[in-house]
Amino acid sequence: MIYNEVRVGQEIFMVPIEARKNATQSPKVREASFEDYPGIVSLESRYGLESKTYDEWKRLWIDNPIYIELQHRWPIGWVLENDRQILGYFGNIPLSYELRGRKIIVATGRAWVVDARYRGYSVLLLHHFLYQQYVDLYLDTTANSEAARAFSAFGGSRVPVGRWDRSACWITNYRGFLSNWLTRKVSPSAKSISYPLSAVLFLKDILSRKALRGDQTGAEVRLCTSFDDRFDVFWEELRRENSHVLLAVRTQEALEWHFKPALLQNRVWTLTIRNASRLVAYSIFLRRDNARSGVKGVLLVDFQALGGHADFLLPMFSWALRRCQDEGIHLLVNVGLCFGKSNINKLAPYQRKWPSWSYFYKARDKSLAETLSNPEVWAPSLFDGDGSL
Repeated sequence: MIYNEVRVGQEIFMVPIEARKNATQSPKVREASFEDYPGIVSLESRYGLESKTYDEWKRLWIDNPIYIELQHRWPIGWVLENDRQILGYFGNIPLSYELRGRKIIVATGRAWVVDARYRGYSVLLLHHFLYQQYVDLYLDTTANSEAARAFSAFGGSRVPVGRWDRSACWITNYRGFLSNWLTRKVSPSAKSISYPLSAVLFLKDILSRKALRGDQTGAEVRLCTSFDDRFDVFWEELRRENSHVLLAVRTQEALEWHFKPALLQNRVWTLTIRNASRLVAYSIFLRRDNARSGVKGVLLVDFQALGGHADFLLPMFSWALRRCQDEGIHLLVNVGLCFGKSNINKLAPYQRKWPSWSYFYKARDKSLAETLSNPEVWAPSLFDGDGSL
């Protein structure tokens, strides 16, 4: 294969010549703007990526607390362009974290997509992401196989906690799940055998369900329909107890920004456990359906508890399991097999293996990199990065 040299700043990249055979000139990278939305959505749709409405997409930045704090000096991403046609896009979202009393500015990517004819230029977009200003830490929490290889090539590391190439699964609607699977994988006529097969799976999972109902905490789980000032009080206690852990900021403001569209669409279950009026634990479950497969799913996005009460996750998970069953949802899923101090993952009747590791990080300076090499510093979840945005 023949390559051409492409220079970006002081860096030189070797781009396959096939990537430019249909171009009148080499494509260029520039900062994205909100006016690029139609071209970005068109590109995303061609490659099967889920797109947000313009208002939902724009609010990832304009309502973002850290973007506002940076006075909008933050690039919203970069586009690969040729003859005014958008051929690639890499979104760039700022997030606020804390570690040992230090504020950590995090950049997380979103929707890295490039026209197949120009796929060789993808690395230029990643280069701009990893060498921007204001950033202490880069996160990619939804990497596919190609992104994982590219991020690793640029010095990215796997997060050292959890199993981010696996997910724990509970089937909560046997007949619906099997009917959907058989229709896609076998034939529509195979749907009739979903009845006996669903009974077999139900019997297989009975022990798991009994264990989930074996809550010894006696805690009362309540559904919270909004984030109020009790979450600010909870965050202050959580950050004091876990100052040695890298944590995304979870103030009322940050939570509202993160989940506002999902809240408006009734796709979020925020479960709380209280001591009188004081929050002592919460978990967040997010409805995430697969439009292609028709599978209806709910993800465990986050769980936080004061005083190290990891056992509070069990009654919350039991509540979510019952809700999924009541609403005919097919699957309840915990991605990454985190929350290791609880026994939730051990109770899962099924695990799914993914093609590649999905959670990577890269620190900007050596001191932070050394700190983050210690697994005790991490408490990762789908609240990190763009995993639940």
